[in-house]
Amino acid sequence: MEYTYPHTIENSIGEKIIFQSVEPAPGGDKVIVESFCKPGAGPVMHTHLKQEEELTVVSGKMWYQILGQEPVLATAGETVLFKRGTPHKFWAEGPDNLHCKGWIHPANTIVFFLSAVYAAQNKSGKGQPEAFDGAYLLTKYASEYDMPEIPSFVKKVIFPITVFIGHLLGKYKQFKDAPAPLK
Repeated sequence: MEYTYPHTIENSIGEKIIFQSVEPAPGGDKVIVESFCKPGAGPVMHTHLKQEEELTVVSGKMWYQILGQEPVLATAGETVLFKRGTPHKFWAEGPDNLHCKGWIHPANTIVFFLSAVYAAQNKSGKGQPEAFDGAYLLTKYASEYDMPEIPSFVKKVIFPITVFIGHLLGKYKQFKDAPAPLK
């Protein structure tokens, strides 16, 4: 899919990402991002299996956590690097919105994937994406992204069954031009 930059996405739970641009870089394109979270909002524990993500706090307070470790606070001017394959989450803490700037490298399918996840969250009206869309995205892009807190049985059995039923019901027309996942 082609996007015009800047490309903005927002979900129903207080998160907004502006994909400012995609720039050539060694090892693949780098997407420049700007992220905003309302107090208490932020992405759940997730893993970019093939990408690194770096965020610098512009304003507000960001708590972040690496799976299995204690949460850490980052404030204005501090930068956090999440290495590929590292399960992590972050959220806005306190009364103020969190504003971060950073990048994800290589870009791969991240703009499509997060745009589709946010759309699925908006469809459900909550943090959890609509069931058919969520199952589709996490199954199709399992080689690139993971949600480590979802039980393995759900990812390996329930999601594929849900995707099969979704195909039978014609639930995936919006994904007809979806990019191929990386292997």
